[in-house]
Amino acid sequence: MELRSVTDAELARSVAVEAGELLKSIRASSGLQDAALGALGDRDANTLILDRLRAARPDDFILSEESVDDRARCAASRVWIVDPLDGTREYASGSSEWAVHIGLAIDGRPVLGAVAVPDRDQVFATDDLPPKHPPCPAGLRVVVSRSRAPDIARCVGDRLGAIMIPMGSAGAKAMAVVEGRADVYLHDGGQYEWDNCAPAAVALAAGLHASRIDGSPLVYNCENPLLPDLLICRQEVAASVLEAIARG
Repeated sequence: MELRSVTDAELARSVAVEAGELLKSIRASSGLQDAALGALGDRDANTLILDRLRAARPDDFILSEESVDDRARCAASRVWIVDPLDGTREYASGSSEWAVHIGLAIDGRPVLGAVAVPDRDQVFATDDLPPKHPPCPAGLRVVVSRSRAPDIARCVGDRLGAIMIPMGSAGAKAMAVVEGRADVYLHDGGQYEWDNCAPAAVALAAGLHASRIDGSPLVYNCENPLLPDLLICRQEVAASVLEAIARG
């Protein structure tokens, strides 16, 4: 595929899929395990993504978890924000709950992107979203981390009488809501822009609510890429979730 001739959304989807296939190949053939496997996957997926984006969009900036941050991006309108391997621990352990994030922020807004979940053979892209599962009659479903430590998602879920669904990486959690397998993804434990730019873009394209946990808009390409909290949920439950958060 001649990447310079495709749309931004097609580019995001193509690069996410290719990086996911590379990561699966590395895990199957490298002979490495644990931290060494994760480090190799992070490095090689990052190299592929940067090569593809730079070749296709040479005038754009890129903010990647695995690269030195060029602060000149702060003056740019268009910035690709990528996580080459979201859920390195899950990937290295053999779990399917890891993802590849390719997002594009324009003037600070998460305009488009793609999230590949390679072990599920899925890619969620702003121009090609999969069908949603029907609503669950059993009640509200909140995705939470597999850690047993209390977090805001568990506290809010308890307050709303929700079903807790343990899950791995940020991308896997967010896409569970996009797909309709869950209703709420809530995080306040510290994230960076690459953790949620592509998931937020996909969620917004799917008609979901995506914001900070105080309801304020998500803003990207900030000088400090720390973006510590995130709410992605169905529109019809957003008000009740935000109210539960505000109650503390």
